[in-house]
Amino acid sequence: MSIEQASAPVIEMEGVHKFFQMGQHQVHAVCDINLRIEPGEFVAIVGPSGSGKTTLLNLIGCLDLPSEGSYRWRGRDVTTLNDAQLSRLRGESIGFIFQDYSLLPRLSALRNVELPRYYATGRGDRKRAQELLAQVGLAERAHHRPVELSGGEQQRVAVARALMNKPTLLLADEPTGNLDSVSGQELIHLLKRLNEEQGLTLVVVSHDPSVSGQARRILRMRDGAVVSEQG
Repeated sequence: MSIEQASAPVIEMEGVHKFFQMGQHQVHAVCDINLRIEPGEFVAIVGPSGSGKTTLLNLIGCLDLPSEGSYRWRGRDVTTLNDAQLSRLRGESIGFIFQDYSLLPRLSALRNVELPRYYATGRGDRKRAQELLAQVGLAERAHHRPVELSGGEQQRVAVARALMNKPTLLLADEPTGNLDSVSGQELIHLLKRLNEEQGLTLVVVSHDPSVSGQARRILRMRDGAVVSEQG
């Protein structure tokens, strides 16, 4: 990464639209998004179902590309990257946390945490995986499979997995959606600590006001557009 890229905003979107073709009809999932996120920010994206939150998160995470407009990741135009380059960017720089945990049921917590390193390098890193499980309070549960863990524990395994390759950006899509209130609060406090103590840039989609209320900026979406910003 060049000096210019290192000092650039993590995310710069200008005039971004995303269209999906549904038969003969074109559906506008997000419309005219202008967004800038600096390193170390904690941003929440909120809005009703169908407002475009998850589509915007997928665009930010390079899981999808804009139909129109520009998107620069740390100064780099992602629309010019091929599939292999996009996959490498996601693997090396972005951690993903999903509502359904997305853990492989036959693998232990430790092996699940190691997976991103296997995908990136072809080999694991057991020491780092153990350190990350300890960081999220699950050192003694390392050899348990997901079915042997509570929902809160599974989501903390997912957080540890997202951190495996030392990302600069952490994306979470409804991370507390399947958790009880206590486990949800524990998880959001963990994410906030990662943001404050390690400087991770954090973007969270959530319906839960107790989650979005922890963010420094809140983007409100409706009908595919950002209609207001707070903070």
